Amino acid sequence: MQWYTGNTFYDTLLIVGFLYALMIFVSSFYGTAAYGGRFGGSGKSKGIKLGSKQGWILMELPGLIVFPIVFFMGQNSDQIVPLFFLAVWMFHYTNRALVTPMLMRVAPGAQGTFAFNVVIAGWITLFMHGYFNAEYIANIGTQYTVDWFSDPRFIVGILIYAFGFTLNVYSDTILRNLRSKNPAPNEPRYKIPYGGAFKWVSCPQYLGEILSFVGFAVMTWNLGAVFVLAITVGNLAPRAMVTHKWFIKNFEEYPKERKALIPYIW
Repeated sequence: MQWYTGNTFYDTLLIVGFLYALMIFVSSFYGTAAYGGRFGGSGKSKGIKLGSKQGWILMELPGLIVFPIVFFMGQNSDQIVPLFFLAVWMFHYTNRALVTPMLMRVAPGAQGTFAFNVVIAGWITLFMHGYFNAEYIANIGTQYTVDWFSDPRFIVGILIYAFGFTLNVYSDTILRNLRSKNPAPNEPRYKIPYGGAFKWVSCPQYLGEILSFVGFAVMTWNLGAVFVLAITVGNLAPRAMVTHKWFIKNFEEYPKERKALIPYIW
């Protein structure tokens, strides 16, 4: 992977980005981002709070906007390999920004738990995500000829990505189906999930998201994608541990053999 591209602005911002990812990782051990029922806190707490659907869509929208804008300004934006990566990116973030939140099942009258400062932090991160990857793929990278489709890095990467994306979507489906399509106000908010990779870990949806970005980093072979992976791990790994401990604390019957994020290990 190319560290110094010759583009001073890009290289400098990339260094800043990795320092930011390190900050996210360290800070996550002192408090998880305020979104989601277990992490968003009471609706009466200070600060602007949004509903789960609105907050998630608003936070993720830059992922669908920044990448194509920067991409089509690149000199290689009409080439088949960069266009393929554009399609993968848009496919992934359409699921994250629109499909997943629209399928969420929220109890009637549920208070907002999605802190607006998390939306702002998400915008900063996704602007960097989109810029680093689109700029490199469509303008800086020189390896993306048609032969890249037969490169072992592309083949291994796309396989990892497909597995991770499938694991993420399937695990989210299991979690979503724990709640009725039209949940009653008195329906239990949390239940123990079973099936799929929940047999081994408490947060297979997070593991799937991490593997997706591992695959994207390998198939594009650029440090901008490694930045996305670093941010994802920095956010989701500590969050998985907190979730795992929460389930153990609140459910006596919680399966003892489950790990937090990595089967049999952690």
